[in-house]
This record gives sequence, structure tokens and C-alpha cells, in this order.
Amino acid sequence: MLNALMKPLTKIALFLALAFVTAGLTASDKAFAHNEPESVADLAEDLLKAVVNISTAQNVTNNNDRGPVRPQVPEGSPFEEFFEEFFNRERDGQNNTRPRRVQSLGSGFVIDEEGIIITNNHVIADADEITANFSDGTQLVAEVVGRDEKTDLAVLKVNPDKPLPAVPWGSSEKMRVGDWVMAIGNPFGLGGTVTVGIVSAVNRDISAGPYDNFIQTDAAINRGNSGGPLFNRDGEVIGINTAIFSPSGGGSVGIGFSVPSDTAIAVISQLREFGETRRGWLGVRIQQVTDDIAEGLELDEARGALVAGVTATGPADKAGILSGDVVLTFDGKRVSQMRDLPRMVADTPVGKTVDVVVWRKGEEVTVKVDLGRLEEGEKIASNEATTPQPEEAETDREVVVLGLTLAELTDELREKHSVADKTNGVLITIVAEGSEAQEKGVQVGEVILEVSQEAVKNPVDVERRVEALAEEKRKSALLLLSGANGELRFVAVKLDK
Repeated sequence: MLNALMKPLTKIALFLALAFVTAGLTASDKAFAHNEPESVADLAEDLLKAVVNISTAQNVTNNNDRGPVRPQVPEGSPFEEFFEEFFNRERDGQNNTRPRRVQSLGSGFVIDEEGIIITNNHVIADADEITANFSDGTQLVAEVVGRDEKTDLAVLKVNPDKPLPAVPWGSSEKMRVGDWVMAIGNPFGLGGTVTVGIVSAVNRDISAGPYDNFIQTDAAINRGNSGGPLFNRDGEVIGINTAIFSPSGGGSVGIGFSVPSDTAIAVISQLREFGETRRGWLGVRIQQVTDDIAEGLELDEARGALVAGVTATGPADKAGILSGDVVLTFDGKRVSQMRDLPRMVADTPVGKTVDVVVWRKGEEVTVKVDLGRLEEGEKIASNEATTPQPEEAETDREVVVLGLTLAELTDELREKHSVADKTNGVLITIVAEGSEAQEKGVQVGEVILEVSQEAVKNPVDVERRVEALAEEKRKSALLLLSGANGELRFVAVKLDK
């Protein structure tokens, strides 16, 4: 009787225990347990048709000296003249200058059934011939519509006899760390290959260019995958596979990088329309806001982009943005850190009037800016900056403050330290060993233009400004420095105890 009762009780207990465990699962746990497909074969089968292998060929002149090695002969030997004439003729002859054929492989994908293909710029750079190889064996000659070195993207055009299978764009902004992704490409020339992984990180900066904002994934990406698509679970392209991290120089170690689709879409649209990119231009030189700099500017936290210089007659200059301003928002978007701003500016249409909120002397100020166009070869931001003219000071005595020995600029000192005539401020003549100023990279010959956003003309101005900051219980002084080449930068130095 007891055994008969125990069986249903045991079943009830197991059911309650399972219900309890299930109730404790997070939403992502439940999704992983119930919503993930047992296979991605159906998805991969459709997507493979739109992914192509890109093969390129290039004629390269062989300038390497690969002829016979010249023997060493004693100086003055009767054979010296003979060998000199023979080997010079061989080096300059046709044997070593004949063009040779260099081929490379990459990946790409179709976004328009009429024949628009996307790949990496480095896949097709300098190629004389480009061929798109489809999964059904079709081969089509491709022409370059446009390419962009800064984001490493290129748009190709083929002329098919019938509409091509194409894939849609997805939003990279919606992708979260841990989301499943699929990469398809041509690793090591093997042909269409599918790998699956997750988004390992977002907004990665790998120092590849001014607009770094890569998706990091552990889906296997190898040589030959460059230019191939990274898909989300809905079969939408959310990235273009571009680079891998491989310490040994070999294959994948589970760290690959993709250009986010939200970055690529804007660039590709311009390449298709104009054959080139037309990026917005603000005309400022910026630097990171550190904790020390934030404290020196009375900013609540280290955020935004600090304006270290303003290009004369540029958009920012015309709008009234000043050196020392911190850009907090641009066109309604928060600037969390310095490197966010160049991407935001570049993605904004040329000529658009945008609101730029800056932090200036303890308060937020909104400035309207008409964006210019970033010309090819022009820096994202210039080193030229407007410098406020300081008021006349009482004395020119030498001062030691913040571990710096300061002197008033004279014609002799200007010439000695190569200080431009238009630069007005206080010269640094000695940087104390072991001082924080030395640790922050302050150098002899640099000129202090401002101390915590107030212009200085002579050493006493600096001394008095530092004393005033100490009385205000400020922890550091924010120095605006000008180097010998005129480049401006901000450095926060803690006040002397």
C-alpha cells in the first residue's frame, strides 16, 4: 500500500521540482532551452546561394633580384670587370622585370538581385580582374562601383542573365553580446563554408581606422572569409567579416571582427550613389576626457570628447565651438567617449544643421553647426586652433609651480624652442624629475596657453590661477599646452599639496 502511494507522490514531487527550476530560469535561459533550432541547415541552405567567392588577379612587375648570386672576387682581380658587367646586365635585363600574375581570394555577398555585391576593399584593392564565383558554378566578371579605405568596404557590380539570390540587411545596433550569429565565406579558398558562434563583444576598437566600431565574434573566420557576411538568426546581414586576431599568424583562435551593418549601410549607400563617400566634417581636434580632466572641468564624470583645437573658418569655428569645450551630445546622440564623435559626424549628411551640446565653464551650452564635407586626404580634425588673447600681466618673474619652471616668452626663447610667433602664453623651461607633470608627458619647450580655461600670458598668471583653484578646493589644474608644431592638447595636473 505504501509503495503504491509513493509512486504518484514521487511523480508529483518531480513535477513540482521541475516547475520550480523552470520558474527560476531567466528569459535568456528559456530561450536557449526552447527556442534554439536543433539545426541551422535550412537557414544556411538559402543563404549560401547569395554568398560568393571573390577571386582577383593582378599583373605585378617582379623587381626582386632573383638571378644568380654574384661571387666574391678579390679587388683588382682580372675577373672583377667581367663579373661587374655580367651581373649588371642580368639585373637590368628582361629576366627580372617580366610581369607576373598574382591571384588572391576573398568573399562577398549579393544585396541586390540586379547584381550588387559587397566585399572588403582590401580583397579587391589594386586588382586588374575581379570575378564573382557563385555556389551553382556561375562565374561573373565584376566591376568596382566604389570603395572606401577607411571602413574597408567595396561595392561591386556584375551583370547576371537572371535575378540573383540576395540577402537583406539587419540592424547591428540590436545585436547583444551572446546573440547567435552565422558566418559564411571562402576560408583558404575552400569554397562556401558555414560557421556558427555568438557575438562576443560590440563596439571594439582594434586601431584599424578612425571609425573603429567592430562586432567581435567567435564564429570561425579565417583567411578568405574577408568580405563575407555575418548573419543573425533571421538570415539578415548584421556585419561584414573583416579581420581576425591570430597571434601565430595562422587560423582562427575564436576572435574575429566584423564591420557593423549600421556603419556599412550608410557607406555603401553613398558608394552606390556617388562612387565615393561624402562624410560630414566638424573641424575640431579632440582628445579623451579622463577622470582628472573631468574634475578639472567640474564635469560630473569622464564622458564626451574634449575639443583640443578648432580649425580656423571650419564648421565648428563658424558656429562658436571653443577649445576647451566638451562635446556631450551630437545631433541628439550621447557622446559617451571620444571615439564616438568621429563616427557620428561622418555618418551625418553634409550640410545638415545639427545641435551640438557642449560643456563650457560649468554649464551646458547648445550650439548649432552646419556640417561641412570631409575632403579626401584631409584630417578628421585639424591641429589649427584659435587661442584667446590674455590680458596684460604685472610682472615677468620666473615661477615654479606644479613641478614646472615657467618663463615669459621672449624672442630669444621663441627661437630656441621653435615657438611660433602667433603662439602667446607661458614657456615651460624645466620639468621636475618625478613630478606628475613629467608622468603626464609635459615637456620642456611647450607653452601653457590656458589654466582651467583661463588664458595666461606670463608665469605670474599661472601661479595666481593655480592658487585660486586651490582656494576653490579643486584637485587639479587643466593646462592647455601648445607644442613646437602648434599641436594643442589638454593635460590635467594635480595641485601641489
